[in-house]
Amino acid sequence: MLRIGGFQKFSLIDFPGKMAAVVFTQGCDFRCPFCHNPDLVLPEKFSEPILEQEILEFLEKRQDQLQGVVVTGGEPTIQGDLKAFLKKVKDLGFFVKLDTNGNNPEVLDDLIKEKLIDYVAMDVKAPLEKYSDVTGVQIDQSKIKESIDLILNSGIDYQFRTTVVKPFLSDQDLSNIASFLQGAKRYILQPFSAKGDILDASLLDVGHYTSDEFDNLKQKWHRE
Repeated sequence: MLRIGGFQKFSLIDFPGKMAAVVFTQGCDFRCPFCHNPDLVLPEKFSEPILEQEILEFLEKRQDQLQGVVVTGGEPTIQGDLKAFLKKVKDLGFFVKLDTNGNNPEVLDDLIKEKLIDYVAMDVKAPLEKYSDVTGVQIDQSKIKESIDLILNSGIDYQFRTTVVKPFLSDQDLSNIASFLQGAKRYILQPFSAKGDILDASLLDVGHYTSDEFDNLKQKWHRE
């Protein structure tokens, strides 16, 4: 069964153009210090999982009200039962959006080939050469690049997005990301919110981009 740590029954913002429910999976293969979901990343913070059957029963009752299901995390692609779960969701007639960090291209490739996802949102954390520093783990850069290429050539809708955290990403870094995303129709910059529960609380006390500074970066690199 899929390890589900949270469930949002209705959203108008998580799946572009669609009314959707959102499924949050537990577990992640990254340790980004600015992550706002430590309860979905750190095993010691996991709550009791929500039963997959409860989610499917809810979706079955909402087939005439909802159009899509977003599967996010954590990192969904590390879940061994992801494919089986998505098949059940598709059998109920829903569109599926997958949020991913792109570190498991073989899983992504399989889901695309099996037509189990209709939209992919991939978080691009940093320029390739800074990935390990920003994510807190050793990263095979070729996997990130492979996932980007898969998405660009998949024929399904997508977006790439970056959370802009000043201690980790400069204007030049965003320029480098935009360069290796050349050809992508949609690249979203998201401001870092220096509040709440994050993986590394010390980040809350350092300087961050002001709204004006972020707007300037967005004007230069954001495209949708």
